[in-house]
Amino acid sequence: MRADMHDADGSWLQQVRAQFPIITAHPELAYLDSAATSQKPQAVLDAVQTYLTTTNANAGRGTYPWANRTTELIERARERVKEFLGDLAPERSTVHFTSGTTEGLRTVARDWLVEHLTDGDEILVPFADHRANLEPWLEARRLLAERGTEVRIRALPYQEVSGDYDHRALAEAVGPRTRFVAATHVHHVYGGDMNVHRIRAAVGPDVPICLDAAQSVGHLPVRVGDPALDVDFVVFSGHKALALPGSGAVWARNTRGSALKPAGWQGTPNTVGVVSLLAALDWLDAVGVNLVTAHVTRLATRLTDRLRRLDAYEILGCPASLTADTALPTAQRRHGIVTFRHREVPSDDLGFILFSHGFMVRADSLCQAGADEKDGSVRVSLHVYNTAEEIDRLLTVLASLE
Repeated sequence: MRADMHDADGSWLQQVRAQFPIITAHPELAYLDSAATSQKPQAVLDAVQTYLTTTNANAGRGTYPWANRTTELIERARERVKEFLGDLAPERSTVHFTSGTTEGLRTVARDWLVEHLTDGDEILVPFADHRANLEPWLEARRLLAERGTEVRIRALPYQEVSGDYDHRALAEAVGPRTRFVAATHVHHVYGGDMNVHRIRAAVGPDVPICLDAAQSVGHLPVRVGDPALDVDFVVFSGHKALALPGSGAVWARNTRGSALKPAGWQGTPNTVGVVSLLAALDWLDAVGVNLVTAHVTRLATRLTDRLRRLDAYEILGCPASLTADTALPTAQRRHGIVTFRHREVPSDDLGFILFSHGFMVRADSLCQAGADEKDGSVRVSLHVYNTAEEIDRLLTVLASLE
């Protein structure tokens, strides 16, 4: 599949969609929960099958050909992650494989951050993003407190309506003892780009930034060589980027503070997961991440533009993103995630109703920090295998519930 196959008649989408066996096997169902986990293309499944039937061995622990080949695959995958992220200084950076974003963020918190803070330091963290990007920093504070070191956690400020970071208020949250910032690239509820470049501008050139990229890597271009993405850690999950569950990575720039070196004895890596991630990144590059982004953005625009006309629904997130008006250059910043509530039907009930019509969506509090059951909502999250026809069918069902 080549990136230049994209055309207006839909053949590009047909060819891409045909590469997902679970999707083609169930044409009566619409999988709209890719923010939770993505489906896997045949190329990833083939890579895993080939590895397990020809090369399977432990990495870094043997000298026979299978073990050597496995070790080579793991190291190749490290370099592939750097390449995929547009790393301009790969000789300095490192990649540590994890089970996913949650473990990756905890690795940064426990094995790096606690060694870089002293009494009275402050860190800025998100209190309304995914809980995985809050709990590790609270854990780091507890670990430091056990050592007798007191650090202050300050909340990143938010805009009340849109859910975006309030970058104007951010300047007031930054102080002379600010030593670290944890941020999210694309919000898992609102789907918005959180404008990390504005965080860098507010904190200055010396403060490390850790980026939760669970909803961006594999969905849109993430280029750490771009000055607008001057972050020190990029943490992501392979299973949200077309690879297998239990795979993920931490990319570390290693220019502000010491290099990331995960503590303790490093046991057997998830070799199958790493192989699947390598294959997924290759597949995404072959298809064209820019084309994936453009396709998913069009679908999200189609959904938000029509859903906002249904009075029974409240769409969460930035109101400016609810229009398909191309004359507005800042419109539609939702990267494949649209979250909403029915004004009368509870979200969990709405989730069951939608499944009865063949739609698989997420319907709960979405692991959002600070949220509870009363804050439930329905999230539609899209990927390259979704179609406009699925969106139109979904809208027809939603309209019938007004």
